[in-house]
Amino acid sequence: MTNLIISSTPELAVAQRGPVLWLTINREERRNAMSHAVLAAMTQAIAAAQGEREIRAIVITGAGTKAFCAGADLQSAQAFTTDYSEPFGHLAQLLRVARASYVPLIARVNGACMAGGMGLMAMCDMAVAARHAVFGLPEVKVGVFPAQVLSVLQHLIPRRVLNEMCLTGEPITSKQALELGLVNHVDDDVDAKLQWLLERLLDKSPAAIRRGLYTMKRVEAMAFEESMSFTESQIALFTLTEDAKEGQKAFQEKRKPNWLGR
Repeated sequence: MTNLIISSTPELAVAQRGPVLWLTINREERRNAMSHAVLAAMTQAIAAAQGEREIRAIVITGAGTKAFCAGADLQSAQAFTTDYSEPFGHLAQLLRVARASYVPLIARVNGACMAGGMGLMAMCDMAVAARHAVFGLPEVKVGVFPAQVLSVLQHLIPRRVLNEMCLTGEPITSKQALELGLVNHVDDDVDAKLQWLLERLLDKSPAAIRRGLYTMKRVEAMAFEESMSFTESQIALFTLTEDAKEGQKAFQEKRKPNWLGR
């Protein structure tokens, strides 16, 4: 098993369960609100996982059953920044690292997902939610606005819906989140559904997923011709991997592939 260079902190539990790295915000008494320590530790853990080939997925969740993440800790004297002279904030750095990740990130939304918590959920590649989960951007109720969250959320849901959530601060249900495509699955047993999703991911080619995520994230912001030029060279590189050769051979021989992840 991989030995990560990042370990648990008092506010972020880091645990490797087989090929899956679990990052759990451990601030249940504060509804798993994000502290600067949580954001820094999560950023470090995701960055460290990129170099660990045995880690095939990263699950992000909160402790308990009431909240995934309630956003910034408004009880803190410096809820949004620790140093106004520093151009890169902790949440922004986390969103950057998540955006660059080629290890799939999955949000396990076990309760209320609010404000900055919506950013944590939206930065993930997939999301599974408990049926009692609620989703909201209530920043206008305390005189601020979900600015950084927009960078990862604005392409996930229709603009009119996003406008209403931002400008009214009112939440939506898990059923509405599913209908909007904000989450992939909603279930009474969030862990069973998460395991079902992980099993569908972990038996696939590690190399294809790693390079595939890189490709998907690159082309999202490209114009059509730029995207075509990039992907026509990428597909050639896909076919040169050992996993591609093994996958085609296994298909021809009508057997399950033995992925090497290279």
